[in-house]
Amino acid sequence: MLSAILARNGHSRSLPLLANVSRRDLLRGTVSAGAFVLAARFLPPEAAQAATFYRVGGEDMPNGLVYDPHVFVAIEPDGTVVIVAHRSEMGQGARTSLPMVVADELEADWSRVRIVQAPGDEPRYGNQDTDGSRSMRHHIQSMRHIGASVRHMLEQAAAQRWQVPKSEVRAELHKVVHRPTGRSLDYGELAQDLKAMPAPSREEVQWKDPKDFRYIGTGKIAIYDLRDITVGKAIYAHDVRVPGMKFAVVARPPVVGARIRSYDASRALAVPGVERVVEIPGSDIGAKFAPLGGLAVVASNTWAALKGREALAIDWDRGPHAVYDSAEYEKRMRELARKPGKVVRDQGNIEEAFARAAKVFAAEYYVPHHAHVTMETPAAVADVRDGRAEIWASVQSPWGTRQDVAKLLGVSADDVTVHVTLLGGGFGRKSKCDYVLEAALVSREIGAPVQVLWTREDDIRHGFYHTVSLERLEAAIDSDGRVIGWRHRSVAPTILSTFDASAQHQFDIELGMGLVDNPFDIPNMRMENPPIEAHVRIGWFRSVSNIPRAFAIQSFVAELAHELGKDPKDFLLELIGPPRHIDPVAAGIQDKLWNYGESLDVYPIDTGRLAHVVRVAAEAIGWGRKLPPGHGLGIAVHRSFVTYVATAVEVAVDEKGRISIPVVHTAIDCGFCANPERVKSQIEGAAVQGLTLALYGNLTFANGEAQQSNYHDYPVARLSDAPKVVHTHIVPHPFEVPASGVGEPGVPPFAPALANAVFAATGKRIRDLPLAKHDLRRI
Repeated sequence: MLSAILARNGHSRSLPLLANVSRRDLLRGTVSAGAFVLAARFLPPEAAQAATFYRVGGEDMPNGLVYDPHVFVAIEPDGTVVIVAHRSEMGQGARTSLPMVVADELEADWSRVRIVQAPGDEPRYGNQDTDGSRSMRHHIQSMRHIGASVRHMLEQAAAQRWQVPKSEVRAELHKVVHRPTGRSLDYGELAQDLKAMPAPSREEVQWKDPKDFRYIGTGKIAIYDLRDITVGKAIYAHDVRVPGMKFAVVARPPVVGARIRSYDASRALAVPGVERVVEIPGSDIGAKFAPLGGLAVVASNTWAALKGREALAIDWDRGPHAVYDSAEYEKRMRELARKPGKVVRDQGNIEEAFARAAKVFAAEYYVPHHAHVTMETPAAVADVRDGRAEIWASVQSPWGTRQDVAKLLGVSADDVTVHVTLLGGGFGRKSKCDYVLEAALVSREIGAPVQVLWTREDDIRHGFYHTVSLERLEAAIDSDGRVIGWRHRSVAPTILSTFDASAQHQFDIELGMGLVDNPFDIPNMRMENPPIEAHVRIGWFRSVSNIPRAFAIQSFVAELAHELGKDPKDFLLELIGPPRHIDPVAAGIQDKLWNYGESLDVYPIDTGRLAHVVRVAAEAIGWGRKLPPGHGLGIAVHRSFVTYVATAVEVAVDEKGRISIPVVHTAIDCGFCANPERVKSQIEGAAVQGLTLALYGNLTFANGEAQQSNYHDYPVARLSDAPKVVHTHIVPHPFEVPASGVGEPGVPPFAPALANAVFAATGKRIRDLPLAKHDLRRI
């Protein structure tokens, strides 16, 4: 399968960029010809499961995990250790953190490590879908084992060279030392010796004692590409240049599913620099990541392409989704939420609980569509000629992109190469490769490489959007002020509609994000999911359905606390209840609980850990302290991606209703923390993005068209909005507590913590986001 790709990489028409690597690169190109590259394969994980391993969901992902060291490590004669990064880098640090794990177990000097980026090739590298907060969670064990395997071989090679027992030698910071005599060999000096040496078995390899870690868990390793990013040398998809490349932008339909009736391109073709206008076939909801269709204007430069697009005259058949109107759709959602829906969790006797309640409290919470607005808009370069395709793109799923390009062009995946650039943000948008498919179609048509660029207007008006959501919660309260019944109806168009236009119910992945996995200690619970159709392309967004669920549930908890005259933090802990692991059978969700693809034996829903982060965040912010007028504290907690996060916010609201945030404290329990520097960075970024969603995020539609287009009407949080300081509190754990997700879990609790703080400061309860559309002046 790989022969065509390897030949393709060996005779690429491209310019070298971002040190992309293939197997042939490891043997002949990216690393020197004299470099050692491991040549023997490990047994699959099931063949020799060591006692130190715990099973992660990565084993069950498409193409699973790879434990083969020769795929990921090479040593050059000068001692440079080359490590392959097979996950996409979008600021989360996977391109740094996973190689760092390898380097630590390998006892490599980080200053002598070079990282190269893998192309899209899951049969070789294992799963490459960089989403779901899975990189460290799924790959820390395989990366440790790969590094330890190479260390073992270096020690063995040195022992053979010196003709001493292996027990007398030890790898120490890029050299192997003979402990009795003190003599040593640099890794580069041993590269040749390793060439004929078989890889060790699982049983032979010893991992480091965590007390001996040099990099793992220290937070001392800065992101690998930091300097290049800072000085403008980093290569993103927008930066790619190949010989003979053209530039294109696409005039897409204003409504999903609209078709071109007719068009006049004469004025566009008259623009200096415009060379071609290419029609792209259209698609509708349910077509996966197929391009929306339209007209691509191809030019010798980007400006000409943009001006040519402006000059096009297109008559559109707007199609059935032209009826989509956000305000009317919201009304329908509210109507549906007030009626019974499909039951997805039924525990206890909810009807009896509400019948005997002393009080019933209900509230509805609305979260609108959000656009991803990654700082780098979608872009891709494609060169499709002679039955082959070479792609350069900022994609989160390079193997999926490779497969989709091959299917679109009617060629074998062997004849497609996908080079992965750095991503200027991803958030799930760049898991969908429609922009790459556009580039491939245009390149095939013109017979030359082309870069398809999306403007910010394209990005906001034609993307895959975070679902709009209406969450209705009802609580039955007895005469002692205890919640004895909990009903939650969630109405939202489903991600499944992107693959099947007829889908109207959310599926297990969405339901398992704060709905059926509710951990509260309430005897009677019912969760329902009424049906509703999609009129736009729904795509996963950082934290996905956890965003509206956390906003609704954590806001509702604070409202109930106020209604009952209780402290919000104390009442939240009361609802969480005693430390325990949620039993899915007792909850009636054994067939519905997704648990982020992980085993409940390894990653249980642990209410003790959930309560602990609440206490940590509350103590850190000084919960209950006296505040100045106009200030308020809010707190919220949520488990997502098998990680527990609590956020406490202090807000200040001035006499004009303007919000500022003096301080945020976030406590995160992500199991063993391999790279604290990146965890802190992700929590700080989550605070800013969570603030954006809470304060500003509001994408609306009228006549099927997105009504916003750029930052002037779809603003993001700016420096003046950002929290003055964000403190991150990482709950410490040994390696035996499995690492869990980090990239997404910080987002969901932020909006409810902020809204709860606004209520504490002003007396105004906000149930519909964004906050900016409300008058927040104090009552």
